[in-house]
Amino acid sequence: MDVKISESWKEALKDEFAKSYFADLVEFVKTEYARTRVFPPGRNIFRAFDKCPFDRVKVVVIGQDPYHGPGQANGLCFSVNDGVPFPPSLQNIFQEVHTDTGTPVPLSGNLDRWAEQGVLLLNAVLTVRQHEAASHAGMGWERFTDAVVNALATRREGLVYMLWGSYAQKKASFVDARRNCILKAVHPSPLSAYRGFFGCRHFSQANRYLAERGLEPINW
Repeated sequence: MDVKISESWKEALKDEFAKSYFADLVEFVKTEYARTRVFPPGRNIFRAFDKCPFDRVKVVVIGQDPYHGPGQANGLCFSVNDGVPFPPSLQNIFQEVHTDTGTPVPLSGNLDRWAEQGVLLLNAVLTVRQHEAASHAGMGWERFTDAVVNALATRREGLVYMLWGSYAQKKASFVDARRNCILKAVHPSPLSAYRGFFGCRHFSQANRYLAERGLEPINW
């Protein structure tokens, strides 16, 4: 199947694209976009991969599924387009970045700038119906994004995995901590952020690890 995705990821995931479950998933997603309102816009489904090629990944952040409000999801987990108000989790992420590194809270919630520096902002499920959280869960996306994490875990090392919440931690449970930096905390949601996300200092820890390996730190 010819999937419109970054060439580096197309090569890394070519076996996955040939599997029957992926063909079924594509048909499901096409039908959903035709019959109801689905986010992100179709052209942005694989945008996280296009913005962060396979061989340039330094940091992996795993979200659950896209924002389901109009105009929010842009294909990168936790990210919103310029001019869109910060959802609560993103607001908390920026607050921790500021506390941890001193970087001012930005005016825009668009995280393209992170992706372009090597941060893979991966949702476990890549599409969602408007106003229906987790509406595309269990349809095949999880299997696909498991393959994404597995490809990184087997073919790359020296990566930083920022795993916020039990869902993300389970998804990357097989990543070798001896060959990578694994940072765990509760989810940045307002329901849990005060139970260990604030003060986790993941952003400075990630940069220290990258610098120790001779890599350019991320400008958070």
